[in-house]
Amino acid sequence: MLNSLLTVENFFYTIIALVIFEFLLTKTLWFLNTKNWSDKLPKELEEIYDQEKYSKSMRYEKAKHKLWNISSIFSFNVMIFLLIFWVFWDLYNYLTWFTDNIILLTLYFFWIISIFQTIFWLPLSYYSTFVIEEKFGFNKMSKKLFFIDFIKWLLLSFIIWWALMALVTWLYTITWNYFWIYAWLLITVVSVFMMMFYSSLIVPIFNKQTPLEKWKLRDEIEAFASSVWFKLDNIFVIDWSKRSSKANAYFSGFGPKKRIVLYDTLINDLTKNELVAVLAHEIWHYKKKHTFQMLAFSVFQTWIMFYVLGLTLAYPEVSFALWANQSSFALWLLAFGILFTPISIIFWLLWNILSRKNEYEADNFAWKHYKANKLKSALIKLSINNLSNLRPHPAYEFFNYSHPTVLKRLKALDKIKKK
Repeated sequence: MLNSLLTVENFFYTIIALVIFEFLLTKTLWFLNTKNWSDKLPKELEEIYDQEKYSKSMRYEKAKHKLWNISSIFSFNVMIFLLIFWVFWDLYNYLTWFTDNIILLTLYFFWIISIFQTIFWLPLSYYSTFVIEEKFGFNKMSKKLFFIDFIKWLLLSFIIWWALMALVTWLYTITWNYFWIYAWLLITVVSVFMMMFYSSLIVPIFNKQTPLEKWKLRDEIEAFASSVWFKLDNIFVIDWSKRSSKANAYFSGFGPKKRIVLYDTLINDLTKNELVAVLAHEIWHYKKKHTFQMLAFSVFQTWIMFYVLGLTLAYPEVSFALWANQSSFALWLLAFGILFTPISIIFWLLWNILSRKNEYEADNFAWKHYKANKLKSALIKLSINNLSNLRPHPAYEFFNYSHPTVLKRLKALDKIKKK
């Protein structure tokens, strides 16, 4: 019975159905989200926005949505066209005229696809940066810096991702039945390495990081860290203001490599006490091992993905579903990536649920262990400055938000205060 279902035609129709399903799901969620848009300032946001700022945040949300809507419709139609008219197989078959090496074939295949993706996304990114972000006062990037960043990103992608693709394909050629185990171990090692050294190796390619100077802010941060028995030596400031006016802070690395990175825009936007409240939030993420928790989740997700990938090795019909007349590792990977969509969505939802829980916990810690109202005022300032949409549709928020909305975070903090 099972073998009768696992035919080339059924795999093909399943792939088409999943592409359509993912498109309709995202379109439905975005449509629902637009139903929550309002030109009038909602009563629950009066503490955060005035009418002018709220109207501006709605215009910003609509501008981003319009761009996304056009790009998603175009990319969906292109994908359906490529699948129905056998374009992926024709491309792979054409490449076999130049080489029969499976590693080179796989690299060339995905390299050409990535070129066309880049050609599509580059003008969208340019428009988003120099039209939308510029219009709403966020963009600080020059056109020269934009293209320098783009070239650096291309080179970095080529070095890292293509090296990984080559290694994964090589492992496939020499291990076969155990391929998925070795590929999972490889990706896990790379993920851990990147998490530990991202700030010290990758970030400097794009931004300058300088140690926070010894002055009142650093003294206050170190005093708080000491009060909660947290050793913190590495506090850096990143020159984000050369790209955007948006603000953020994050923790990276483990052990002696751990560091807190503050955007210079964050330092400009918040008071000293508000900054320490934000960092108290970040410190709790580390003390509660939220970073390890999310890494473990990611490793487990990758294990499931490669395990299922390994199972599909027994079914050449997976690659034949893209109309190949011979088994192809590259087409097999592409088809599997689409077939794995339902499981990917489930993991995405679980990731966001876990992440939102961790954010509430970190807020709770910062509220109880530092100057309580400073975290609240910091969240409000950041929402106003970033023109955040604080009233997304519940379904859209459930699927897409890794952080609770600031409105929900403020309500949670008020509940703590009343206890």
